[in-house]
Amino acid sequence: MVFDKILVPTDGSENTKASVRKAFELAKLSGGKVTALYVLDQTVLTNMPMDTAVMNIYNSLEKEGKEAVDFVKGIGDEMGVETEICIKEGTPVKVILEMSEEFDLIVMGTLGRTGMSKLLMGSVAERVVRGSSCPVLVVRAPEAGN
Repeated sequence: MVFDKILVPTDGSENTKASVRKAFELAKLSGGKVTALYVLDQTVLTNMPMDTAVMNIYNSLEKEGKEAVDFVKGIGDEMGVETEICIKEGTPVKVILEMSEEFDLIVMGTLGRTGMSKLLMGSVAERVVRGSSCPVLVVRAPEAGN
């Protein structure tokens, strides 16, 4: 199977770096293109009044997103693989699933949710695997252990 269009959701955490490298290995083998996706998670902002503090949080998330996709783009440039960057607003699972129709493969790590957030929201990777229109490769970070 050839993977011409590979989607790599990233949150900039260490947990996603192994999946980013795996995506580029696959793209290089198949001559494919990688799209780095960062989703500005609006669930953090929904119950807050729109004031200066919320705008600061939003700007901080936006900056984090730009750094996350720029990191992916840098690896693509190093490996000589065509790379697009994409920053969207929404809930990560919903945005990834909507975009899955346009791709041959999604390569993702276990995104960096932990503790109560993970318990309440569930695993993003698990929900993407269940609902994706294309195959999904989930790559565990090496430090995740067994």
